[in-house]
Amino acid sequence: MQYGYSFFPKKWSLDAYIYLFSQGGKIIHAYGISVFVTVLGTLMGVSMTLLLAYPLSRKELPGRNILSFLVLFTLLFNGGLVPSYIMWATVFHMKNTIWALLFPNLMVKAFFVIMARSYFQSSIPLEILESGRIDGASEGKIFSKIVLPLTKPLIATLVLFIGLSYWNDWNNGLIYLTDSSLYSIQNVLNEMIKSIQALSSMGGIASSRVALPSNTVRMAIAVVGTLPLLIVYPFLQKGFVRGIVVGGVKG
Repeated sequence: MQYGYSFFPKKWSLDAYIYLFSQGGKIIHAYGISVFVTVLGTLMGVSMTLLLAYPLSRKELPGRNILSFLVLFTLLFNGGLVPSYIMWATVFHMKNTIWALLFPNLMVKAFFVIMARSYFQSSIPLEILESGRIDGASEGKIFSKIVLPLTKPLIATLVLFIGLSYWNDWNNGLIYLTDSSLYSIQNVLNEMIKSIQALSSMGGIASSRVALPSNTVRMAIAVVGTLPLLIVYPFLQKGFVRGIVVGGVKG
């Protein structure tokens, strides 16, 4: 606040990180929840996306145009928050469960399905599929033994996009969770920001005796929330760039 932002601060301090990790095992527990949800959600999301996109890329699929329209329709229109909450909370009983962080709004997205379908149509030669069928391979074996090995860039792209969606998600926790023991790292950090803002806005003893490092804590929260992604991204960058370029050509 005194010297402004700079690449090299006047005084080094880890007080903001000490404050974050002084909350007992809260941060570590939230990290565990986020890692579990991100890994499992990414595996399920990538699997469901590929299993839906590949049949839609085959012209011989019965009802292909109708199914493609239904997927595209969900990209343009949705039922809204209230119907979604009623469905997930009262019909599927996911409120205050770990599944509330996995299924609503994140597992299968129409944009990723269309991107994967375009990749299959433009990058998988039909002659290879025909050769597998002539050799007696079933559709499942063609998909697992021929198609998947040729779609590594697409898989890397989907892993990054879907994993990023799960890691950064705080909306599901805000809507479907009231049990703080199920909060992901994003929900815990969001609660900390709200607490700091509330204490900073209070007058009297709270504001006069304690100088809360609100800006510093916000920056520390940004680092804590993004650090795992910064570590993973270099390993997926090559496949991500190729997959997004090829899959971005809509067929």
